[in-house]
Amino acid sequence: MPYDYQEIPFVTPKPLREGASVEKLGVAIVGAGPIGLALAIDLAQRGVASVVFDDNNVVSVGSRAICWAKRTLEILDRLGVADRMVEKGVGWKVGRTFHGDREVWNFDLLPEDGHKMPAFINLQQFYVEEYLIERARAFPDLIDLRFLNRVEGVTREGRAEVRTPEGDYAIEADWIVACDGAKSPIRAGLGLELEGEGFEERFLIADVTLGADFPAERRFWFEPTFHEGQSALLHKQADGSYRIDLQLGREADAEAEKRPEVVIPRLKKVFGETPFELDWVSVYTFQCRMLDRFVHGRVIFCGDSAHVVSPFGARGGNGGLQDVDNLGWKLAAMLGGAPEALLASYEVERIHGARENLMNSSRSTRFMSPDPGAERLFRDEVLKLAGAAPFARSMVNSGRLSRPCAYEDGPLNGPDSDLPAGARPGAPCPDAPLTDPAGGESWLLNALGAGFTLLSLGGEAALEGAETLSILDPGPALRARYLGGAPSAVYLIRPDQHVAARWRVWDARQGAAALARAQGRGGAT
Repeated sequence: MPYDYQEIPFVTPKPLREGASVEKLGVAIVGAGPIGLALAIDLAQRGVASVVFDDNNVVSVGSRAICWAKRTLEILDRLGVADRMVEKGVGWKVGRTFHGDREVWNFDLLPEDGHKMPAFINLQQFYVEEYLIERARAFPDLIDLRFLNRVEGVTREGRAEVRTPEGDYAIEADWIVACDGAKSPIRAGLGLELEGEGFEERFLIADVTLGADFPAERRFWFEPTFHEGQSALLHKQADGSYRIDLQLGREADAEAEKRPEVVIPRLKKVFGETPFELDWVSVYTFQCRMLDRFVHGRVIFCGDSAHVVSPFGARGGNGGLQDVDNLGWKLAAMLGGAPEALLASYEVERIHGARENLMNSSRSTRFMSPDPGAERLFRDEVLKLAGAAPFARSMVNSGRLSRPCAYEDGPLNGPDSDLPAGARPGAPCPDAPLTDPAGGESWLLNALGAGFTLLSLGGEAALEGAETLSILDPGPALRARYLGGAPSAVYLIRPDQHVAARWRVWDARQGAAALARAQGRGGAT
């Protein structure tokens, strides 16, 4: 059945009910998409109130962001919606790349066991927004959702005007977080521009309901026989729906290509005699751009308002939720009295993440739609070689898929030791199964505290200002991912479940200094 896009009723906002012309707020979040809603939930779980504004009153139309990576699911698990997403979505970990009808490359994103979350799930964005809205409503005293409240005239001092069907009012906020998307009116209103590359290539996205069942794999074609000279991507979604992306060329007329009489013949070439129904269609071009700074006075940019990438590689929504993961605890800490200098680390770390995403996205784009000359020659030769030469297969670039960002040399990082690289300072904690004394099973990430956690493996340690999680007899996965060959180790884990510091031999003095640094209070470690 098609998704039921129900309108969210308008509710008279508090200032209009109370006859106030100006409302004082701590945190104002503009945009009720996945990024804004997730930030509100993260703050609420830390006891911080926020108001979420959106000029619309319906979830996103069409599949839009569909590929949710393992690290993103771990973040959303902490926010209370991942289990529902995994149950509804289509899990996958295998990707296959074809040149014509010949498979030239395949990969397994999660070849090892011992992880709670799958490598990826495919789930249409409207479901994700629906689940996040329902989760946000579980915090009625901390999250005020205001739909059909359009925010205008934002200033760097945190003031803005709000337009509603029943009248207007102003807000003055300690912090305004712009989660208002790639075309961010807040960004434009402040005279800020994204810097980077734009690409002329046009792609068609279509959501279709098929009368057949294809494997739950990512399938990408260069020059397929059903779409000569171009490229195509197919993903299976929830509800028997499939998402197909078709390259159209640089000269394609975007409006003409969206007409059903043009789209349906293209899709018949893809699916042959398999019956299908067209549910939604859009045409887009690539952009790989970002702001040079994410914080401007009292205004913080998060998600697509701060950076935009091409959809191949699933780096947009996943990168935005890593922004939330990084920002939420820092914003809560500052509102609780931590130095505002902590916010500078959000810029440093997430600009690093955005640059990493832009680099990978730009490389994918050039490989998929190369310019004539050397780029085209390189792409074509790699594809010719890939079927027979293993060294060429890893050079085939149909979108380097989203991976968790490690904040290398991050300003909050403390001491390091000779331990497994996957759990180095700045990296997100690898998950691992836990077994309690009664034989019950759980997961490491679910056992970490909401604040700073001192994770002691193979011994005991304590640190004032951090919760302690001691595991005296780590299981095989914990040993492999955190100890390597070491008999014991101690890790300082941040509230966003990134590693702040680690020691083979615990040093309480160094631990206190590392905690101070990770809290934004400075000090050498």
